[in-house]
Amino acid sequence: MTSMCGFLIAAPQSGSGKTTVSLAIMAALVRRGIVVAPFKCGPDFIDPGYHRAVTGNASINLDGWMCPEEFVLTSFQTSLTSRTGLKDQTIAVIEGAMGLFDGLGSATMKGSTAQIAAITGAPVVLVVNARGMAASAAALVKGFAGFDPQVRLAGVIFNNVGSDSHAALLRAVMAEHLPEIALLGCVPRDESLVIPSRHLGLTTIEDNPLSDEFIGQLADMAERCLELDRLSQLQIPPGPLCPRGYPFTKGGKVFSLSPNGGGICIAVARDAAFCFMYEDNLRLLREAGAELVFFSPLIDQALPDTIQGVYLPGGYPELYARQLADNESMKSSIRGAVESGMPVYAECGGFVYLTEGIDGQHNPAADFVGLFPVRCRMLQYRKALGYRQVALTENVIIGAAGAVHRGHEFHYSEIDAMPQTVERAYRVSRNGVELEQEGFRVRTCLASYIHLHFGSNCSIAPTFVAECRSWARTDPEGGRSK
Repeated sequence: MTSMCGFLIAAPQSGSGKTTVSLAIMAALVRRGIVVAPFKCGPDFIDPGYHRAVTGNASINLDGWMCPEEFVLTSFQTSLTSRTGLKDQTIAVIEGAMGLFDGLGSATMKGSTAQIAAITGAPVVLVVNARGMAASAAALVKGFAGFDPQVRLAGVIFNNVGSDSHAALLRAVMAEHLPEIALLGCVPRDESLVIPSRHLGLTTIEDNPLSDEFIGQLADMAERCLELDRLSQLQIPPGPLCPRGYPFTKGGKVFSLSPNGGGICIAVARDAAFCFMYEDNLRLLREAGAELVFFSPLIDQALPDTIQGVYLPGGYPELYARQLADNESMKSSIRGAVESGMPVYAECGGFVYLTEGIDGQHNPAADFVGLFPVRCRMLQYRKALGYRQVALTENVIIGAAGAVHRGHEFHYSEIDAMPQTVERAYRVSRNGVELEQEGFRVRTCLASYIHLHFGSNCSIAPTFVAECRSWARTDPEGGRSK
C-alpha cells in the first residue's frame, strides 16, 4: 500500500472529548470537499453511526483482539481502496477507544487503540482534557509520547480550554518542553456541542439525528480552533499489502473471502431498534456470495420475499418494545421462517426480540416473537460488558463444532433461566475464565447475547451463506420467506 493522508485520534482516558473532536474534524474536511474514510477502534456501534452521518461513508470497526491482525489490516486497506477519489482527496480518520494504551491488561496491547496504531501505522493525535492543567498537561503528553516505540505521537489537541490565557499558557509550555510534538489546536469548553448519552453510551444516530446546523457548528469549531491544514498533511506510511480476498488458514484449511456460488438473499434487520452491526460482517456476507436486503421489524409487515436467511443484529428493542410487540404480522413471519427451517441468526437485541417479551422498569410488559421460552428484564445496572471467546460445541449455522469465534457483550438486560430443553451451542470464556454456556438454538435459529465479529473466524460468513443455500435447495417452495 502506498502512503496516504490519515491519522488516529486518541486520548489518555475516556471522556476526554475525542468523539466530538473527531466529528468536528470530519465535518470540516468534508466541507472542504475531501473524502473522509472513517474508522473506529474497538467494538463500538454508536460512534460509527455518527461518523456515517457526518461523512456519508460507512465507518469500519478495527479491533485487534476480536480479529487477527492480518484481518484488521485487510479491512483497513479494503475500506480505503473502495473509496472514490482515493489518490489526493481521501483522508483516513480513525477514532480511538478508551485510553490510548488501555486494552486487555498491562502485559499486552491486545484490544487497545495503540495496537491499531501499530497495525495501520497511523500517526496518533492525542486529545487531552486540559481542564485545570497547564504544565502538567505537557508532562502528560511527554509520558504518552515516550511510552511505546511502536506508537508515533504526531500531535496533541487540548480540549476544555478555559480561556485565551489558558490556551496561551498551554502553547508556551509545549513550545518550551515538547517542541517536537505539534500542538494542533486548543478547543474551548462548549456544552452546546455535547452529544447526549444513555445506558449503552451515546444516543444512537437513529434517535439523535444530527442537524445540518449542528454539523456546521462542529465544522466551524474545527476551522476556528484546530490546525486543519497540518492535520490534513499527516501521513500513514506505506505498509504491507493484504489484497482483497486475503485467505486465512485455520486448522490446516484455507478459507477465502471471495464469493462462492451466489444467488442467496439474506434479510438483515436495520432500523432504529436494530442498528448495532459491524459493517465488516455485512461485507463478509456479501463476499461469501450473499445479497443483503434490509428490513424493519418496526415498520414492515413481514420478512422480504424470496430470502433464504435472516440476520437479527443488536440494538435498542427495549426503547421500541410496544411498537415491536404490536407488529403481530412481522412476529408471525419470523416464527414461520424458523418453523420452515430457514437459518436465522440473532445477537443481543435481536435475541431479546426472539424471546417471549421484555419487562421494563417503568413501562408495561411487551410480548415479542416467543421462539425462546424466557422473558427479559431491564436492569438499573449493567449486566455484562467485555470481550467474549466462543467455542462451538455443536455444528450450527455459523460454524462447525470446535470452531472458535470472538465477540463482545454489552447489555443492561437479563433473561430468565433458559430451560435445559433448549440446546446450548457456545462454550463462552472471558480472559480464559469459563462463563455460562450460551448460544441458544431452536431448529436452525441460533441466538445469543454476544455480538460476534465475523472477521474473528473466516469460516463464519461462508458457513452461514452455505447453510442458507442448503435450506433453499431443500425447501419445497424454492427458498421463499413464509
